Amino acid sequence: MEVSRIIDLFLYAIPTVITGLIAYYFFREHTKNEDGRRRFLLKKDLQVNALPLRLQAYERMVIFLERIIPSKLLIRIAPISTDKESYEALLIQSIEQEFEHNLSQQIYISDKCWSIIATSKNATIQLIRKASMLEKTDTANKLREVVLTEMMERRSPSDTALSFIKEEVSDLW
Repeated sequence: MEVSRIIDLFLYAIPTVITGLIAYYFFREHTKNEDGRRRFLLKKDLQVNALPLRLQAYERMVIFLERIIPSKLLIRIAPISTDKESYEALLIQSIEQEFEHNLSQQIYISDKCWSIIATSKNATIQLIRKASMLEKTDTANKLREVVLTEMMERRSPSDTALSFIKEEVSDLW
């Protein structure tokens, strides 16, 4: 008699266990879907708020790159004296200050884009230093002339970074 009673209990327990497992599965899936939906809505809201900040960061970096194009930099910053070393230092200091002013923008742009911008800045500084080391460069005005002549023969380092920024911003849309 005990065995038949255990079998009856087992037969009654099987549907209860199956129903419990099905309920657990459905509640788990429902919770997972709700969590995914909440994350999607949160991400969507963050993107709506972050997009203007990202675009502003790209705009600021474009302004930086435009300002360090050697031809524009030399027009904006006139030599104080005829000493080429002091003018070279003034130009490099201006580029570095401009870059430091925009350091926080790297939060909003991709690592690759930031790397290209930093490379462009360093290439511009290198261009100025190389022009200053030439023997024919003996005054600040001659340094300006040599750098401008160099820019007529090839593209500015900023042009590559500007092209990359334009491409990256177009991918945001």
